[in-house]
Amino acid sequence: MNTEGRVAEDAIRCDACPVLCYIKPGRTGSCDRYGNHEGKLVRLDPHIVLDRGLERGESVVPFLERAGEWDGTLIHQGKVSNAETFVTAIGAGTTYPDYKPAPFIISLQVEGVDMVTVVTEGIFSYCGVKVKIDTDRHLGAECSTVRARGEAVGHVTTSEYGSQMLSLGGVRHLTGGSRQEGTATCDTLLRLCNGETVELKIDDGAKVVVQAGKAPIVDGAQEERMRVGCGSATIGMFAKQWFGKVDEVVVVDDHITGVLSEHQAGKLLGVPETGIKLKGRRSTPGRYFQVAEPGTSWGGTNIDDPLSILGKFNAKKAWAGLRLLMVSTTGEHHAYFELDKHLKPGEKELPANLRESVARIKENCEPALCTVLFMAGAGGSLRAGVTENPVKLTHSVRDALTRVTCGGAPVYVWPGGGITFMVDVIRMPGNAFGYVPTPALVAPIEFTLKLADYAALGGYVENVRPLSSIDLADGERRRVSARADNPWPLESGAKEKRRR
Repeated sequence: MNTEGRVAEDAIRCDACPVLCYIKPGRTGSCDRYGNHEGKLVRLDPHIVLDRGLERGESVVPFLERAGEWDGTLIHQGKVSNAETFVTAIGAGTTYPDYKPAPFIISLQVEGVDMVTVVTEGIFSYCGVKVKIDTDRHLGAECSTVRARGEAVGHVTTSEYGSQMLSLGGVRHLTGGSRQEGTATCDTLLRLCNGETVELKIDDGAKVVVQAGKAPIVDGAQEERMRVGCGSATIGMFAKQWFGKVDEVVVVDDHITGVLSEHQAGKLLGVPETGIKLKGRRSTPGRYFQVAEPGTSWGGTNIDDPLSILGKFNAKKAWAGLRLLMVSTTGEHHAYFELDKHLKPGEKELPANLRESVARIKENCEPALCTVLFMAGAGGSLRAGVTENPVKLTHSVRDALTRVTCGGAPVYVWPGGGITFMVDVIRMPGNAFGYVPTPALVAPIEFTLKLADYAALGGYVENVRPLSSIDLADGERRRVSARADNPWPLESGAKEKRRR
C-alpha cells in the first residue's frame, strides 16, 4: 500500500478501496479492515489458509497411495505440505486500485504439477444474495419488495418445490437509491453472508427471520419442515397407503390441491367416485389450482377450516358414512370426517390406521433450512490484478483451465460473458466477508491454475512467490480446517495433467 497520502497527525491515506480513508495512528479505516499501526497501513484480520487434514480431528499416517517411506511422524504435525495447504483470499487484502498485482500469487507443486493460486479480496458493488427459504407458507407475492430496517433491499422471486426464493442486494439497491437504502442493503448482505441472523419484512406479506443453515422463523413461528411435494405429488406418493383405509383424500395445497378419487393414482387403484366437489380451478383430473388465497395456514393457504374449500357432495355418487381425510402437504394440518345421512361431513377422531400415513408425510418432509448463496460479478477490473490482459482470465475460466474458489469453497460460474459466480456461504470459513462504505461487499476470490497456463495468459509471473514464503507460525496467518465435503481446490490441475 502506498503511504504518500500522509496528512497532519501522522494519518495515513488508505488506498484499499475507493473511500480513501485518512487513518490516524492506532485507528482503523471505516471498513474496520485496515488500520494505522505504528505509521504503517496493515490488514487487521489474519490471513486464512486451509488445511485439508485438521478437520477430521484424528491422527493420520500415510498409507498406500502416499509415496515414500513413512518416517513415523503424524501428518500435519507442524509440517506445511503443498498438497494439504491452500492459501485463501480471506484476510489477504485487495488489488485496488486494480492495475497492481493481487496481494498473493502463490506457487506450489501438486503431484508433480507446478501450480499457481492468485489470491485477492474483491470489492463487489455488483453483488447480492439468493436466499432459499424452505417453508410451505406463503411469504409474499412475486416481485414484492423485501425490506430490512424499513429499507428496500430486494424482492421476492419464484416459489419452488417447498421453498420461497428471495433476491437481495444488487447494484441498484447498493448504489441506486438513498444512502440509507445502500447502507441497509450492504449491512443485510454482510450479515447474511457471515452467517448472522437477519429480520426481513415483505411488503403485504410475512416477517421472516433468516440465517444461513438454520430454520426460518415466519411471523414468529419457527418452521420445522418443507413440503413433501405438491398436493398432486402427495397423492401419487401415498395413494397406496390410503387405499382401503379411507374413501377420499384431499391434500390441501396453495399451488396444486390433490383429490384421490379423481387422481390417476386413485383410478389405477380402483378408488370409486365419491361425488366430492372442490372450489377452485380444475386442471387435469384430481388436480386443482387456486382453491384458496395464499397464506400461512393449511398447505400454504389462508384457510383454517379445510371444509371451506369443499362444495356440496353429489348425492348420486356420495353415501352416508363416506370417510374423508384432509391433510396438508407437510402433515402439519390434518382432519378426518365422515358424511352423515345428509351427506354433510362431521369431524371425527383420526383413526389409528390413518395416523401412520400422516406421520409418513411428515417423515418424508425434509428439515426446513435457509440457504444463502452469495452471487457476484468478477468480470470487471478485479481481473487486472491477475493478468495484464483481463479477457484472457475470463476465457481461461470459461475453458476450465482456471478454477475459481471463494475462500477455498467451490463456486458455480454462470455461462456467458464475464465471471459471474455463486457460492454457498456455509461452505466457506466463518466471517469470510467484509465491506467498504462505498457501499460494497468484500469477498475472497481465488484463481488456481497451472503455472504454464498462468504465464500464457499474461500473468504477473515476476510476482509469484512460493508457499514457503508464508509463515504460518506468526499471528498474521491462521490455519483453519477445510470442510470435508468441499472438493480440494488444488486437485484439478494435477488430475488434468494425469489424464493427458
